Amino acid sequence: MRSSGVHPALHTRICDLFGVRYPIVQTGMGWVAGARLAAATSSAGGLGIIASATMTLPQLRQAIREVKERTDRPFGVNLRADQPDIADRLDLLVREGVRVASFAQAPTRETVRRLRDAGVVTMPTIGARRHAEKVAEWGVDAVIAQGAEGGGHTGSVPTSLLLPQVVDTVDIPVIAAGGFTDGRGLVAALAWGAAGVAMGTRFLLTRDSTVPEVIKELYLGATVNDTVVTTAVDGYPQRVIRTEVIDQLEKASALTRFPRALRNALAFRRQTGTSLRALVAEGLAMRRNQELTWSQVAMAANAPMLIKATMVDGAPEVGILPTGQGVGLIDDLPTVAEVVARIVDEAEQALRALTG
Repeated sequence: MRSSGVHPALHTRICDLFGVRYPIVQTGMGWVAGARLAAATSSAGGLGIIASATMTLPQLRQAIREVKERTDRPFGVNLRADQPDIADRLDLLVREGVRVASFAQAPTRETVRRLRDAGVVTMPTIGARRHAEKVAEWGVDAVIAQGAEGGGHTGSVPTSLLLPQVVDTVDIPVIAAGGFTDGRGLVAALAWGAAGVAMGTRFLLTRDSTVPEVIKELYLGATVNDTVVTTAVDGYPQRVIRTEVIDQLEKASALTRFPRALRNALAFRRQTGTSLRALVAEGLAMRRNQELTWSQVAMAANAPMLIKATMVDGAPEVGILPTGQGVGLIDDLPTVAEVVARIVDEAEQALRALTG
């Protein structure tokens, strides 16, 4: 699969595993990573991923078809293993020949087996060595190890410490995530033993991204010191740009936060066409499997609507801006093809400089 003239070090295990030219993955960002962005990434030689957690099953079906219309290159779909219709989504991926299924949280052992038996590559995101050990034992094909610099839900261990730990623990390919924006970062990740890098914010800030321009400008104006990790959005640590909305959520008590979260959870139900019974069933599953309080369940259901307010509606005054800390290193809006080509060129320059 390696293109002529590309440095041999840039043809890694995931190039063969995913069927891509370059070891570069675009992450599955809710409301952001739709068919257009995923297709552009795959066409450019990386692995594009559709974010399906905020899609209905028919919307996911349409997104997969649209990607296929735009490119003949392999792509992936990001899933939530606890969705009520996960079995139907897995069937869809298998039927449509989707190459990769990625997961923001660990899939079940049964899910991994189902996908592997059908020839679909499984790739969960993990934030700790013990999590990598567990899913590797279950038979996943690769993992994304996301360090604390990463955007959205993230852990507390920096990428530079997490990545070597995970690489030394599992035999499957490890993709590095958290703070990567350029070719030098790709070479650094390879030096740590990774098989490539996964990036979200860098792809969000492209001309192929459907995020409103007013929101992109807010991202471009952020520095590396303008992000914060908060649990006030949905009860889990999440890195976002610090705004007045985040400050208000941080100050709010659980008593005042719950009614707003419940209203947005019901709005999300209407947006996605989820029945009230399914929403309650999902809440019960979250409460049981993740040991959440009802307030935390409502907050978790509330989060997608807060993100939609910015990423789709372009209203930063009512939403949140998930981002990696690397946002402070990005100052332009190229196309996805330009981003991928630039990363490869920078990586080759860095490799030549190291080898003389």
